[in-house]
Amino acid sequence: MSERTTQFTRSLGGLFHRAGIFGAVVLILAIGALVSPKFLTAGNLLNTVDSVMLLGIVAVGVAFVTYSGHYADLSVPTTMAFSGVMAVEMLRFGFVPALLAGLATGLGIGLVNALMVGRLRVNPIIWTLAMSYLTMGVMRWLWSNQQIYPDVKGGDTGAGRLFTELYRHEVLSRIPLPMVILALFAVAGHYVLTRTAFGQQLKLVGSNPSMAAMTGVRMPRTVGLAFVLSALAASVGGILITSLSKVGAYYNGEGYDFDAVTAVVLGGVMLTGGRGSMLGVLGGVLMLGLMSNILTLLGVDTFAQRIVKGAVFLAVVGVSSLLARRMGRDDA
Repeated sequence: MSERTTQFTRSLGGLFHRAGIFGAVVLILAIGALVSPKFLTAGNLLNTVDSVMLLGIVAVGVAFVTYSGHYADLSVPTTMAFSGVMAVEMLRFGFVPALLAGLATGLGIGLVNALMVGRLRVNPIIWTLAMSYLTMGVMRWLWSNQQIYPDVKGGDTGAGRLFTELYRHEVLSRIPLPMVILALFAVAGHYVLTRTAFGQQLKLVGSNPSMAAMTGVRMPRTVGLAFVLSALAASVGGILITSLSKVGAYYNGEGYDFDAVTAVVLGGVMLTGGRGSMLGVLGGVLMLGLMSNILTLLGVDTFAQRIVKGAVFLAVVGVSSLLARRMGRDDA
């Protein structure tokens, strides 16, 4: 490769690194404005943000797993579904016990993942995929493949009504509750990654596991906690999506695993771990929402949109790896 080409590639890589995901978001906004006059209207943009709030919550949790160098948590969809189903099932005991049951279900799955991947060092993709199938089977067996409804399970306690209104609740009569939760998760996630010993240890584990082991990092605990945080975020997302749909079902959360890891990688978190930020993850979530919105305005159906998302994911992984190597980051 010529010196001029090499310099151009390094310059392109540097520009890509500095502009990051928000440079891509600006480009998408410009494209959307050309596609449809409706795109930049306040109503359309607010709808776009509303459509990705749950994905943002889930992606913040998955980011910890990816940052640790363990790629993704493929048990996210069934963790969401099982948490929602358990919350609905426990509404007979009241609103608060139902929420606690949903969160406990997600944390239970996260602890099992933490033990198997963190302590026993099972392949994270294989294990979390197996956990997803296991959880799906348990749900379909226990509830006979049937949906369950908050208003029925809640009975006359009023818990069912409170549950279905949870997603639609507005803080200070203005801000949607899911947006508040997303903001809290993102701020907390940023703080944990940048200001705590756990965040520094997670970065070392993701970027150089051998060095982490030599410096005394307790890798099973560090990796395990990443999976617990992923499951916690998934359980919160699962409770909210169940409240939104007003039904507890095994299919709630379908597709959130791929969308979350796509948003995480779009946002600059390396699949090999150790690099990225929560701000970038939010940018990746926003970019996915804007892309979907543009495709919808163009009349592209849901199945074709999945093809586009898959192509974008492959392209981003390939390009970011290539640019990182060209910039001298052979470990990317």
